[in-house]
Amino acid sequence: MTLRNERHLSMNDLVARIGAGEIDTVIVAFTDMQGRLQGKRLHGRYFVDHVVGHGTEGCNYLLAVDVDMNTVDGYAISSWEQGYGDMEFVLDERTVRLLTHLPRTALVQCDLALTDGSPVPQSPRTILQTQLDRCAEQGWTALAGTELEFIAFDTTYEAAHDAGYRGLTPVNQYNVDYSILGTTRVEPLLRSIRNHMYDAGLDVEGAKGECNFGQHEIGFLYADALTTADNHVVYKNAAKEIAAQQGKAITFMAKYDEREGSSCHIHLSLRGTDGELVFWKDGERTPLYDRFVAGVLATVADFTLLFAPNVNSYKRFADGSFAPTTIAWGLDNRTCAVRLVGHGAGARMENRVPGADANPYLALAAMLAGGLHGIEQGLELEPELVGNAYTSGRPKVPATLSAAREAFTTSAVARAALGDAVVDHYTNMADVEIAAYQAAVTDWELRRGFERL
Repeated sequence: MTLRNERHLSMNDLVARIGAGEIDTVIVAFTDMQGRLQGKRLHGRYFVDHVVGHGTEGCNYLLAVDVDMNTVDGYAISSWEQGYGDMEFVLDERTVRLLTHLPRTALVQCDLALTDGSPVPQSPRTILQTQLDRCAEQGWTALAGTELEFIAFDTTYEAAHDAGYRGLTPVNQYNVDYSILGTTRVEPLLRSIRNHMYDAGLDVEGAKGECNFGQHEIGFLYADALTTADNHVVYKNAAKEIAAQQGKAITFMAKYDEREGSSCHIHLSLRGTDGELVFWKDGERTPLYDRFVAGVLATVADFTLLFAPNVNSYKRFADGSFAPTTIAWGLDNRTCAVRLVGHGAGARMENRVPGADANPYLALAAMLAGGLHGIEQGLELEPELVGNAYTSGRPKVPATLSAAREAFTTSAVARAALGDAVVDHYTNMADVEIAAYQAAVTDWELRRGFERL
């Protein structure tokens, strides 16, 4: 087994460290629909004696719950009638890593399989792998990087809960975009996250302040798409844990308040399996690159549900906010949904639609499915948008979860690329969220209507 880098462990290394008493806890986890790590903490000796080479199990309801872990109706893979059986957790030995922010702890990420050993089609990691397999059939690999923003608060998660998540004090009281002074104020948290993530095998670039109060971004070097998605969810989970250890709380909500939202811009390119460039030749974009981008643009609406999976996601799409509302592309134009940047080996497309709440496996799978559609259909790339996309009159990104749900479930491209089982599964996820939102009475409604209506 080839290690992703020298900071990852082989399974033999992990077993040896457990035997030497250096590690006593192994987290075995997969990524759920909401992009969260779910799984078990296993004692090291039990892991060696009973899990290595065999895997473990977990209830299949873990891919059929809402964000509050409530069992809900409508999922084909899991129900009371089917008895809520097990899924197999299949260890991916490429993902073994130390978590140095936790004592003597290692993590192994997993794929999900049915009891007959076949992959669970609705698993986010399987969905991405299916699109990567399509690329591999054409002799391509996908490289990707995700830019994930968060807002940090000088409060514990428990205190934030008790306050109803309102009136929290952000770690910065003004716009600290690129501010060294502003990030110094938060450096104990940012430094801890950077260094622990480096220990965990992530290639850390750096940290910078962002526009909203207390908003920051920690960047990581691009990698193959599966590695990037794996690292993304490890970072997102660990950042919350490290913040909690310091008495702080961070949120990856797409839109916490009325100021700037938190994005997850995704950079993507294809290479040949031997590393040769396929997006750039003779000093310019290749026709393949243009067709790929044309396919992503043509399917933005179809796949917005996978870029923006929650009701709150759509609050981020506001004109003049640096979050895109217009389906268009431009050269280094941050007002467009798709921004083309770089040249030569650095040539890549940036999808600016996803927010920080996006599931990276699903978002990357959607981009690849759209891009492959463009290549297969020979789609022509429309002229670039020059100027302000917000006032261009071009087609708009779906503005609500309901609109995105309808575009996704009726999409022939989505069903052809992902399969009916996957489309129906994530359509139901949207239905569950929409129903929960429609049943809720918000504080905005109470303030507006309690006395005055």
